[in-house]
Amino acid sequence: MADEILDVDLLAFETGDASQRSAVVDGVMRSLAHGFVYTAHDLSDGLLDDAYGKLGEFFSASADEKEQYIVPGSFGQTGYTGLLVETAATSDVADWKEMINWGAPIPDKHPLKTNFPFRYNPPVLPEATVPGIEAVLLEFHSRIFDIQRRFLRIIALGLGCHEFFFDEMLLDGPTLTRAIRYPPMPDAPSGEHVWAGAHDDINLITALPRATAKGLQVEMPDGWVDAIPPDGQMVINTGMMLERITNGVLAPGTHRVVGDPAEPGERLSVVQFCHPTPWTILSPIPTCVTADHPLAYSSITASSALEKVLWDINLL
Repeated sequence: MADEILDVDLLAFETGDASQRSAVVDGVMRSLAHGFVYTAHDLSDGLLDDAYGKLGEFFSASADEKEQYIVPGSFGQTGYTGLLVETAATSDVADWKEMINWGAPIPDKHPLKTNFPFRYNPPVLPEATVPGIEAVLLEFHSRIFDIQRRFLRIIALGLGCHEFFFDEMLLDGPTLTRAIRYPPMPDAPSGEHVWAGAHDDINLITALPRATAKGLQVEMPDGWVDAIPPDGQMVINTGMMLERITNGVLAPGTHRVVGDPAEPGERLSVVQFCHPTPWTILSPIPTCVTADHPLAYSSITASSALEKVLWDINLL
């Protein structure tokens, strides 16, 4: 079916022959016409289970305990963000979720940290509340980033670029990992609230390993479709920065997170937003500009593009 989310195999792309690699590239590009694809990967179940276990322990702490990890001026880029803070750009009410955010540290005198300080806050993780959580979450971040970097090589070939086109712009980029707890919907302040309103991600691509409950939905031409990857696979979706780089060839995958009345409990998920370095110029690549698909996007820095969205969603 043209509207289904396809499943591909990153490892087959990396180890297969030319025919297998070509088939993976074709499947990725066909599926990303709607912004989403499922992929097999090599993230261990043990690391994911360990991360969820420690995150569950943190989110079960008292509000006062969790609020110790709020970082003023970080705009949701590190530390804890409480309930009813982030608001989807399409919504009039805040999302019913709480989060903890982190990225990989870089040296204090690195020019990226000097020029874009709020993008490179030190990771503020609740080690004092959950001993051992910092090492687990930083390892998780590193492993997911490695998968994203490798997956972008498939997309690069699908766009007619060199396989390693994206590698340079990812070097020391402020890729952000976000663990999200969606509380039970019966506890929401009103019937207008949902876990996360319909939105597009701002970054290049987002990776979502399995969550603890369903709820993610993808907008397709015929309506909303549940995104439930096969066992052992993760979700990859496109963001607004990739849309600009591809001159709209790969539009962002619009999605939302809604509670299922049949499953009234909470939901935990961990997502990672793959960002280019803030000084990257997001400009349409030549292979995506043709007579039939003329230039439609101006150039903008990745930093400016992100700040606009952070303003729109009430974080800046």
